[in-house]
Amino acid sequence: MLIRKAEDLKWSDVTPESLYLRRRDFLATAAVPVLAGAASLLTGRGAAAQDNGQALSANKSPLSTTEPPTPYEDVTTYNNFYEFGTDKGDPARNAGKFKTRPWTVTIDGAVGKGGQFAIDDLIKPYQLEERIYRLRCVEAWSMVIPWIGFPLGDLLKKVEPLPNAKFVEFKTILDPKQMVGQRGTVLDWPYVEGLRLDEAMHPLTILVVGLYGKVLPNQNGAPIRLIVPWKYGFKGIKSIVRIRLVEKQPRTTWNADWPEAYGFYSNVNPDVSHPRYKQDKERRIGEFFKRKTLMFNGYDQVASLYSGMDLKKNY
Repeated sequence: MLIRKAEDLKWSDVTPESLYLRRRDFLATAAVPVLAGAASLLTGRGAAAQDNGQALSANKSPLSTTEPPTPYEDVTTYNNFYEFGTDKGDPARNAGKFKTRPWTVTIDGAVGKGGQFAIDDLIKPYQLEERIYRLRCVEAWSMVIPWIGFPLGDLLKKVEPLPNAKFVEFKTILDPKQMVGQRGTVLDWPYVEGLRLDEAMHPLTILVVGLYGKVLPNQNGAPIRLIVPWKYGFKGIKSIVRIRLVEKQPRTTWNADWPEAYGFYSNVNPDVSHPRYKQDKERRIGEFFKRKTLMFNGYDQVASLYSGMDLKKNY
């Protein structure tokens, strides 16, 4: 290999910093090759999917999309869960021994009937549904996933929001001993997300406890996570330990870390680009060609929630 001295190098020989920093971004959104081996490399299949095999019974929901689901292996080995690492395969590699029992969820703030609930007691009153929803990432890739859960609004009604409740704040467990990513400072831990109360009460918003007919794998947010299908995926906070109803808009993790890139509302809006990624097209994991990104990720039934709002400013 030819090694060139520093004085022999020209600026044109140096990889621009912007391209170097975007290397990982490119790998995440690159075209998925036809060859299975190359596809496995790009989708993180080098990590073994954690699957405890426990089946969940759920009714089929009419709210599901009719699009074919993304393969289970891709869904469980290619995802963002920074608590277990920043690479797409890290959650599957690092979350296998994460303990999700015993587990409690605290519901408090502006509610009439709050408290601390064991996870199984929290879930038990609700009939689980399978909802096949699209998931859209700001990195311009997407999936279709058969989630299993129940409407968040049903739970919120049960705890009786007070008149001053305007927003819902969610918080992930803080446990650096189990979550290796929390030992670093890539984000301000614990992870916090939030919704406006009417968004949280919308029938499409669900708390998820499983996928593909099975208990939710650790790397996908076990034992309970949020899915808001018309929003970017980072709004789907994982491993929830607290749900708090508040009067003022909560300070959420990504919005606080980089507000120019991650708006509080984070509705899928093809006309608003992330500083690193255009949003008008996306690549469905497992497909070669890009497809057009749909406003609200195609869930037009939520448009009335934002009547009169500037959706370029409140993206």
